[in-house]
Amino acid sequence: QVHLVESGGGLVQAGGSRRLSCAASGSIFSINAMGWYRQAPGKQRELVATITSGDNTNYGSSVKGRFTISRDNAKNTVYLQMNSLTPEDAAIYYCNANVRIYQSDWYRDYWGQGTQVTVSS
Repeated sequence: QVHLVESGGGLVQAGGSRRLSCAASGSIFSINAMGWYRQAPGKQRELVATITSGDNTNYGSSVKGRFTISRDNAKNTVYLQMNSLTPEDAAIYYCNANVRIYQSDWYRDYWGQGTQVTVSS
């Protein structure tokens, strides 16, 4: 099995920065794309950013230019650097990874438990 553990959430003032981390562990053969999604109360889960194994990135329109996604393949870890935070960025942030485990020939998506980011105005 695969476990994704996020860290770095918490309370930050508007205009501030925060860095989230997500480490994948388990019987991992290979990781394809990794990414971050978020869900605010009463809203659907939305894409924040994704990054492929070749470091190609994609961002949601609301975070483009403010957030940066990166990964360390040796550590099976993905990061999200969040700058210029606004109260609209407050949400639970979920890590996602498309993983192939040793016991399988296919990739499937795994999710972390989420980490809360609160932005005070």
